[in-house]
Amino acid sequence: MIDIRQARENPDKLKATLGRRGVPTEDIDKLVAFDLQAREALGKRDNTRALIKDLSRQVAEARRGGDSARADELMNSSREAGERLKEEEEAADRALEQVRSLLLMMPNIPADDVPEGIGSEDNVVKDRWPTEERTYQQYQRVPHWDIGRELGILDMERGAKLSGSMFPLYRGKGAKLLRALTSMALDHHGDKFEEIRPPTFVKTETMISTGHLPKFADDAYHLERDDLWAIPTAEVPLTSMFRSEILAEDDLPVCLTAYTPCFRREAGSAGRDTRGLLRVHEFDKVELFAYTTPEQAEEMFQTMVARARELLKLLDLEHRVLALCAGDMGISAARTYDLEVYAPGCDQWLEVSSISWCSDYQARRANIRYKPRDGGSTQLVHTLNGSALAWARIWAALVETGRQEDGSVKLPDVLSAYLGGDLTIH
Repeated sequence: MIDIRQARENPDKLKATLGRRGVPTEDIDKLVAFDLQAREALGKRDNTRALIKDLSRQVAEARRGGDSARADELMNSSREAGERLKEEEEAADRALEQVRSLLLMMPNIPADDVPEGIGSEDNVVKDRWPTEERTYQQYQRVPHWDIGRELGILDMERGAKLSGSMFPLYRGKGAKLLRALTSMALDHHGDKFEEIRPPTFVKTETMISTGHLPKFADDAYHLERDDLWAIPTAEVPLTSMFRSEILAEDDLPVCLTAYTPCFRREAGSAGRDTRGLLRVHEFDKVELFAYTTPEQAEEMFQTMVARARELLKLLDLEHRVLALCAGDMGISAARTYDLEVYAPGCDQWLEVSSISWCSDYQARRANIRYKPRDGGSTQLVHTLNGSALAWARIWAALVETGRQEDGSVKLPDVLSAYLGGDLTIH
């Protein structure tokens, strides 16, 4: 969450910066008003606590002086103050909760270099590979859901029979391809990023730490009986690995990678890009995540972008890099680059990675700090996350791009070691 001091000290500047993200000015006014009420309530509570403490001291003095009547009078005053304190504590708690609720819904402040805009049409293409558009053959212009059915490697109908629509079922070499992609990515990142296998289900406070709750509850799968949530991304458990802990600056950056299944309801997506693997409720992904100092964050962001692009080049997939505009970023991000691959069968650019620098937004929610090596007070870490990569759409782009004239699919050489040398699906 943002620092409440920004609302207290310069609300006009906060209105301007969050206005870039579409936050109405009245939301900032409401936050400032609730914060003022909370501080006033806390002041009353603290004054009453101090009064009770002073009355206790006076009672003790009166008893030591043998003035029982005075002591009894003071005790009555203390009891009255105690009753008042209960009401004031409840009022203070309510006021603080109002402020926290507003803060939890506020997005992060965008970085200065984030493009202006309110939607995907305002995102900026930063780079592409290869630099010239590729030419695709007509036999590559077949959508992956048809290829998958023809080759027996993707069975959306049986997936729907088992779990409902938008739950894919991979078969044979299609399933093996998914496993090969995961192993290849984990090996690729293992030189610098520690491999983690986190839990797939997490507590509510774990989801709150990343910003997925409370704002995006409708997009998440909730196991009400156990009050656990199916993770939408490995970013969620990785962010909370060090929740409420203090790290040493010498241990930063902490670089983590994880493979997990990911679950998203995709609320509001009915009828929109729901064929095949374009938009699914469950998918596999390898995540990159890092805790850094503020000074390390920029280099780490560029490292994550580079690593995701390296994989796309190794997989020989045409792709581009987009800088998301202020209005199109996720709630926690201060800057986000999306990587999109071109799928010739769908004739679409498909997002396969989203790399975000979240500044201290998530760390403030999760209370993750570091101790500077030169001493002084603890500081909030910065968090960064990125897909490297999400496999459903990569799978789709690979089988469309690699389709041959005879209907078979040729896979890139980088997967040879993970597929036993068999790079053809037929």
